[in-house]
Amino acid sequence: MADTKMWKGHIVHQLKHRDQRQHHMFRDLIGFYSRMLEKTSLTNLFLSSSTRVPDCDVNNSLSCLLLEKKALKKTTGELAYQVVELQQQMKIKERVLEGQCDRLLQEERWLAGALDVRQQLRARVERVQEENRLLKKKYDGLMEHQRWAESHLREEKVRGSRLLEDMIHPKQQAAARMNHRNERRSSSFSLSNLRSSSLQETLPEKSQGRLLRSASASSPSILSTIRELFEKKRRGHSFCGLEEDLLCPVGVSMLARVPVHALQVLDAHEQGINAASCCSSSALLASGGTDRVVKLWHVRAGALRHRATLDGSTEGITCVEFDPTGHRILAGSYDKSALLWRLDDPVPKLTLTGHNRKVTAARFSLHQVVTGSADRTIRLWDLQRAACVQLVDVSSSCSDVVCSENLIISGHFDHKIRFWDTRLASCVHEVEAQGKVTSLDLSTDRRQLLSCCRDDGLQLLDVRRWSSQSAAFRAEGFKCGSDSTKVAISPDAGFVAAGSADGAVYVWNVSSGNLETRLADKHSAPISAVCWSMSGDYVVSVDKRGRAVLWSDI
Repeated sequence: MADTKMWKGHIVHQLKHRDQRQHHMFRDLIGFYSRMLEKTSLTNLFLSSSTRVPDCDVNNSLSCLLLEKKALKKTTGELAYQVVELQQQMKIKERVLEGQCDRLLQEERWLAGALDVRQQLRARVERVQEENRLLKKKYDGLMEHQRWAESHLREEKVRGSRLLEDMIHPKQQAAARMNHRNERRSSSFSLSNLRSSSLQETLPEKSQGRLLRSASASSPSILSTIRELFEKKRRGHSFCGLEEDLLCPVGVSMLARVPVHALQVLDAHEQGINAASCCSSSALLASGGTDRVVKLWHVRAGALRHRATLDGSTEGITCVEFDPTGHRILAGSYDKSALLWRLDDPVPKLTLTGHNRKVTAARFSLHQVVTGSADRTIRLWDLQRAACVQLVDVSSSCSDVVCSENLIISGHFDHKIRFWDTRLASCVHEVEAQGKVTSLDLSTDRRQLLSCCRDDGLQLLDVRRWSSQSAAFRAEGFKCGSDSTKVAISPDAGFVAAGSADGAVYVWNVSSGNLETRLADKHSAPISAVCWSMSGDYVVSVDKRGRAVLWSDI
């Protein structure tokens, strides 16, 4: 019933609207027609009055009236023609109006459907918000449980360390007692030797033979102890444990060569090169640049030979590194991701995304990957799940990271070098640098840390002591070219190398701290990175114009 009333009211409204529009359209015609009627009445009045005119004027008045009649007929015809035209225009506008009414009805139906869809979407949004609230509540509970588990884990670690100390303390006491007994035995043995030497003068030869046999029977323990000490001394050049000796990789040259001249100069990339890295298990070199590709090179017979090109990054490459096996390569990119390739496949196997700004550093850490970014975060990734398992927020942009077992070392723009324990997910130590840290490099034995800063100097730290005291390397003319200039330490940790903004390679002697050599005249742009081959025979430098130079003394 309500729909019928609405329909009737709509029709009445449309009729009134059409009546007003038509009245407006014919208003001029009606006025003109009224004026014509007035003229006709005036003509009739004139004719009636003209009957009284004298006969002399009758002929003139009749001719005038006939002319006026002809003019009126002509005007009437024109008006009739205008009436017909206006009727046609009215019909056309009525058809247009009908089309607009139909379109209006279609728009109203579409609007009603859109309102229904809007209500459905609003209900869906409310359901999703409710689900999000439940998930957030669940997430908060899980985070609370994780914090409790981490605190419990720390307590258990502290408890374990205390138990270990409680276990070690009695063993130390027993060892001290054993050492004391050994000292007493050695002193008694020396006394017995003195006595035997004094008795040799008085005793016969047979008695002396018995004494010598008894001394030789008791001496093997002392001789074995001395032999063990000499074997320890010979094995590690210090009294260190077997765990420290295992840190030295197999196949590393004990003596690195100081480069003296260029063996090869080539345009390796179409654009600037940002990073270069040598493989620790083969004669491969990787380079990455702003042309968005990573190129692999064979370092063989004093020359660089192109082997493969790895693509997949949407922006420039910032860093490259081989894994310890030499089968995979990792790179950071300006597109806020890190990419992992197999050497036999030019397509990335994994792409690690999550950073908000460019990835400035990417390193392998056992079976995981560590990345640092300009978004002031350091992330630890699980390669099997391609997921971030730890996130550390830092107060400054990260320029580079290096890894050693459960330790991550990061360099930052706030003049700090930070040491992170992955087991605690926290910073355990900080070292003040002389300027913005541009890059880090760790020696092959994981004991020496080399850093480069924007104060145009290099520092060498002892990682085992976490000491702020360091060896500094500077030279006249050396200038750090950018915030990402990468330096290298030789495989035997005897030399350090860095590229300068003037296109020269500087090499320092670690033991003396003096500049060993300066290699110039091959680069025409600031050097962005240098790397030392694991054999110690070659040094490779790359610059911002895509040029790579192979140096050696061969």
